[in-house]
Amino acid sequence: MTAAKKTTALISGANAGIGRAVATQLAKDHGYHVIVGSRNEAAGKEVAGALIADGSAASSVQLDLTSDESISAAVSWIEHEFGVLDVLINNAGILIDRVSKSDVAEGHKQLSTRELFTQTFNTNVIGTACLTEACLPLLRKSDFARLVFVSSRMGSLTLSTNKETPYYSIDYKVYDSSKAALNMLALNYARILDDVGAKVNAACPGLVQTKLTNYHAWGTSTELGAQRIVQLATCGKDGPTATFSDRDGSIPW
Repeated sequence: MTAAKKTTALISGANAGIGRAVATQLAKDHGYHVIVGSRNEAAGKEVAGALIADGSAASSVQLDLTSDESISAAVSWIEHEFGVLDVLINNAGILIDRVSKSDVAEGHKQLSTRELFTQTFNTNVIGTACLTEACLPLLRKSDFARLVFVSSRMGSLTLSTNKETPYYSIDYKVYDSSKAALNMLALNYARILDDVGAKVNAACPGLVQTKLTNYHAWGTSTELGAQRIVQLATCGKDGPTATFSDRDGSIPW
């Protein structure tokens, strides 16, 4: 008897943090074959190897969202190995609005406004769009197409002027703008893939202790941060689409 085909899921930025937690939960708890997308090829192989050693199905692929060549090679490899992609988790992203004194002391330069916007959008929006667009033919071949854009409530237009939010007085305008743009990407791909019954959503993991947040003391675990993302990646045919939410419910656009 032929073994049942496993659901394939590509997670960008899955070598650490929330992405690794998502990959682990999809592989261990849901039996997916996870493809660990990682800019650092060795780091991705290490994560995939650990999952395989634990009895899960996993692969890794070098994936740099700022490189068209890297994206093309990764998608070509997935097509050759699997012929289809069922789930795409657009997780990779950067937050570089604020450079601390310790960062400067370690040689990190203070970026200009143009540099900040260019670098942030190149990864968080443009790179994500390029990867998603490249994956469209493989996602269209799936009977279970699921896309999750890992966003942030900091990209909510409605909440941006709410003085009660803990980040209201902190200048994160570049990151916030990139996540607002990412939300629009999610809505557009929900529209584009509606004809194949795909479920496309944006999810906020909340404040999580990762490198991106400098392991903020108020942050929660990566496992909890991955929760809503995994729920959306595994939702059934009656699951939501074109939504923005976190583990506590809907977030206003």
